[in-house]
Amino acid sequence: MLWTPAGLRSLRGALAVSALLGLGGCGLFSSDDGRYDPAALTDFEPGASVSVAWNASIGSGSGIGFAPAVVGDAVYAAAPNGRVGKYELRTGRQIWRADVDARLSAGVGSDGVTTAVATPQGEVIALDDQGQVKWRSRATSEVTVPPVVGYGVVIVRSGDYRIQAFNAENGERLWNVQRPGPALALRSSTQMILAEGMVLSGMPGGKLLAIQAATGSVQWEGTVATPRGSSDLERVTDVVGMPRVAGRLLCAASYQGRVACFDVSAGGRTQWAKDFSSSAGLALDDRFVYVPDQHSVVYGFALDSGGNIWRQDALRNRRLSAPAVLGGAVALADYDGYVHFLAREDGRLLARISVGGGAIVSPPQATSQGVLVQTGRGDLAMISVN
Repeated sequence: MLWTPAGLRSLRGALAVSALLGLGGCGLFSSDDGRYDPAALTDFEPGASVSVAWNASIGSGSGIGFAPAVVGDAVYAAAPNGRVGKYELRTGRQIWRADVDARLSAGVGSDGVTTAVATPQGEVIALDDQGQVKWRSRATSEVTVPPVVGYGVVIVRSGDYRIQAFNAENGERLWNVQRPGPALALRSSTQMILAEGMVLSGMPGGKLLAIQAATGSVQWEGTVATPRGSSDLERVTDVVGMPRVAGRLLCAASYQGRVACFDVSAGGRTQWAKDFSSSAGLALDDRFVYVPDQHSVVYGFALDSGGNIWRQDALRNRRLSAPAVLGGAVALADYDGYVHFLAREDGRLLARISVGGGAIVSPPQATSQGVLVQTGRGDLAMISVN
């Protein structure tokens, strides 16, 4: 595998920061006061009823680059051991499953016609909707962010700070956009989205890009956070999770930086921003922004102003995922295979359920059938909420 100097720097730095975060989350940096120990699960008055509606096996393992994609009435998912599958959203019934004969580092992206995954060597593999490999192409370095597929292109973000697009039919590379990268980058669960012909992607260094999917033209570039500090580690300021859109607002969170919302109807000017540090990312609805900080204390902010509405610290240090919003509940998964449900209005605990399989690093997804989770052992679980 060939690495550019920037790619090598990014990989080594990302691994270092990932290791530090992991050790801190496990309590290995804790003092005698136990400040970094995961909070014990406590009793509470249930406010919702949750149950596992169905389970489906994908493959084995999980990781920061893996998240299922819901397209219409189907779920597409992949696992590190090279398995890729399509499942019925309502029942979990397997429609097809394929083995791409390669270890995977990211997946999946799908538009229901083309499904894409990627390998640690930067190989991008596209399958048709019968599970047959359409093409294999090559990004410039390792891919650990799930691809996105739409508007006739497959788009990946590689470890050398490039966003690259490939023709969805034949794998021809169409364009690439690169930004200068910092010496260290956070290795965390990050996703891009496609919205109104644009790919929206956070970047190491606190930047947020909006790029025309068909042409690669950068339409807007915003600053979620600016690196601060005297050392490379102190200056790690990466946009994490998935950028989120609600009406005219585009919101994102960063590690050692800010949570911010931008008004896209006003040229992307900052609507509001707050100093904040998250290693997971945020979710939102038409009223609130929900985001856990780096210690898994969960906050609810007013979408229009950034005012702090509530704070929930009962899940402190449980290494929470990014949230998902379904009905009156906010769902977050943790390091021990639990999915927790908080009330949207005030953050109180509503319910929790174990789906097993160890740490859940993929963000839960709200669907028409419930909350979809990819477990640490490589399964899908649909949780119904009543």
